[in-house]
Amino acid sequence: MQTVLTTLPRNKVDSFESPDFYQLDDLLTAEHKLVRSAVRDFVKREITPIVEDCAQRAEFPRHLVTKFGQIGVFGATIPTKYGGGGLDQISYGLMTQELERGDSGMRSCVSVQSSLVMYPIWAFGSEEQREKYLPRLATGELLGCFGLTEANHGSDPGSMETNFIERSDYYLLNGAKLWITNAPIADIAIVWAKNDQGKVRALIVERDMEGFSTNAIENKWSLRASTTGELVFQDVRVPKENLLPEAFGLKSAIKCLDQARYGISWGSLGAAMECYEVARRYALERVQFNKPIASFQLIQKKLAEMLTDITQAQLLCWRLGMLKNEEKATTAQISLAKRNNVEMALRIAREARQILGAMGISGEYPVMRHLMNLESVSTYEGTHDIHLLILGADITGIPAYK
Repeated sequence: MQTVLTTLPRNKVDSFESPDFYQLDDLLTAEHKLVRSAVRDFVKREITPIVEDCAQRAEFPRHLVTKFGQIGVFGATIPTKYGGGGLDQISYGLMTQELERGDSGMRSCVSVQSSLVMYPIWAFGSEEQREKYLPRLATGELLGCFGLTEANHGSDPGSMETNFIERSDYYLLNGAKLWITNAPIADIAIVWAKNDQGKVRALIVERDMEGFSTNAIENKWSLRASTTGELVFQDVRVPKENLLPEAFGLKSAIKCLDQARYGISWGSLGAAMECYEVARRYALERVQFNKPIASFQLIQKKLAEMLTDITQAQLLCWRLGMLKNEEKATTAQISLAKRNNVEMALRIAREARQILGAMGISGEYPVMRHLMNLESVSTYEGTHDIHLLILGADITGIPAYK
């Protein structure tokens, strides 16, 4: 018997336009819309055509790093004096929304560079450190990573074992960090470690420092187009001028995480929008029982609930962005948005996968890739449950995780 092979339908044309049921574009400035349009066009041109193949091969498209620098997504809110964009928080949020619509791994790369590397150098570094590192990070000449999580200390970073001791003109750093985005290819790392007195401080560790090595984490089912790894420090001599002078304790690390979590709240919204749009279009085109499946009540119910969730998340992001612009956003408010929007995006991705049926697991569509990626996004920068406890502590005044 001859086997007949059928070609799966190709879905590579990226004609995305974001849903805006409550006309939230009316709340955006002309600059906001210009920023969003520029990044959306970049995603359509540079990310969409290659990302499925990158995910299948578990390969990070490293050539995009310099292109990210060219379009200004690295350090978008950092002052222009240091090579940043000098943009407001809503502009940055819209950037991450568009990038994660392309892929969570692409947004992760930008988020780490901007919020967890450039931000701490700008907020806690010396003027010499800012001038030395920030312009090169902004262009993508340098790529950074953020070393906080350890193999035995994820949700409880205060118990970290990585440490450094003071010598005459350097610090001697030992320990290891795990699950670090960008680690295998990073030029510098912002490393959080305990000093001789057990106090948490931050050091800038450079790739060529003797005793500093990285290992890539292989065989991931999630964030396959992102590069993740381990940082290992064996008697690394870090010059004293590489200590961030204004970073004291975990409260400084949390300020960095707040920046990243804010970006995730927008980014996960982008992934949700993409899954919704793919499912909506598929439902209108897919014919069963002599009519498009979009005509069935259960499909309409799913789509209506998706749009409702997206609209709520859009309002949440916009308001949080305004609070951040006014420097009023609290850690608990950011935690609420991160947890809510990632959970929402996961729910929408799962429903979209159901609407697409068997095609929902195919790489011809982005839904399963987004679904797998979002499982990681739900965990990093604070797990779903930890963010519930952060909010619970804010509500009751009782920190349940201590």
